[in-house]
Amino acid sequence: MPKLKTKASCKKRFKFSASGKIIRAQAGKRHGMIKRTNKFIRNARGTTVMSEADARIIRPMMPYSR
Repeated sequence: MPKLKTKASCKKRFKFSASGKIIRAQAGKRHGMIKRTNKFIRNARGTTVMSEADARIIRPMMPYSR
């Protein structure tokens, strides 16, 4: 049985936490910052944990990552 390939788009965008949850970048920060509030920009810094419903879609695309 050959090794499974990891989806290249997923390996660039997501990583796993020590507890096995998927970490992703905050959404909505690529462009159009002038119309966003300062509170939104401040709260959208860094990364966040992906919801479990979305994580179920991503997990099969990353077969060797937990």
